[in-house]
Amino acid sequence: MKIGFVIYGSLETLSGGYLYDRKLVEYLRAQGDSVEIISLSWRNYAAHLTDNFSFRLPSDSDILIQDELNHPSLIAANLGKHRYPIVSLVHHLRSSELRPRWQNNFYRSVEKKYLQGVDGFIFNSQTTQGVVSDLIGNSKPSIVAYPPTDRFGGPLTEEEIKQRAAQGPLKILFLGNLIERKGLHTLLEAVKGQRSNVEINVVGSLTSDPVYARAMQSKAVSLQSPVTFHGPLDNAPLQKILEQSHLLIVPSSYEGFGIVYLEGMGFGLPAVGTDAGAAREIISHDENGFLIRPGDSAALSAHITALANDRALLARLSLNALRRYRAQPTWHTTAASIRAFLQRLVA
Repeated sequence: MKIGFVIYGSLETLSGGYLYDRKLVEYLRAQGDSVEIISLSWRNYAAHLTDNFSFRLPSDSDILIQDELNHPSLIAANLGKHRYPIVSLVHHLRSSELRPRWQNNFYRSVEKKYLQGVDGFIFNSQTTQGVVSDLIGNSKPSIVAYPPTDRFGGPLTEEEIKQRAAQGPLKILFLGNLIERKGLHTLLEAVKGQRSNVEINVVGSLTSDPVYARAMQSKAVSLQSPVTFHGPLDNAPLQKILEQSHLLIVPSSYEGFGIVYLEGMGFGLPAVGTDAGAAREIISHDENGFLIRPGDSAALSAHITALANDRALLARLSLNALRRYRAQPTWHTTAASIRAFLQRLVA
């Protein structure tokens, strides 16, 4: 197949969504497909809307995949003539994020117009599929294909995880770009006044929202618990910090899936997320982690205290987390189902 793939910026961007896009492109090319990356410049939302006056679809593809993140740039182009099917890869809708209602009403109207103009969907979770169906009453061809979570290969044994649970201060990992939606402020508020012995490592871009990142760094200075900001890490450096951590906390106000939760579980890290979005498809409360309401720092603080003081509880949740990870389909299986779906649309 000759496939076009529309994204913003670079395919090498470090985020869960771009990891999905990158691994899908790698798989398709490995199967002999030709994949052309069509990159639009990152700008603000209003500027992206102006792309509708100039951007035109490629003319020589068999099928075109569009990362739904690009939706404000593509509405007019999709409504024009094209001889091939257009598939939207939906990680999560912008209008699902936590913000004032009037803003989300605007984003919802734009996303609805975009979603109505494509021919099929790849969804990263059942939650995302349901949100899109609620918005447009979707009856178009679609597939739910969970993101790649097995890139590290599950390097720790159950015995190593049990030994780690009994050792040292509770090492908490926050893994995500420093933007308000990811909820680092909730974590830092939860450890304020924390009497248990905890350490926090923050891994993620400090430039996605520099104002928020600086505010979080300033907030961390006043805490009794040590907080280390590492910036973005990948591959071996990220694997090392995952191996050394006890607990993954990303109390995001919304996740379309949450690759990081499962990646952490591959290292036996119980996960704490919120009950908004698809984290509940991964995290079973009090089994392999905890679910809190968005912004509920008091509940988060209580869970941190419990795990810091009860290492048997930590070990139980850690082993359950590893088992949940092992139950997830491999990326090879998932990617093969995506390719078969694309082939059916092209036929």
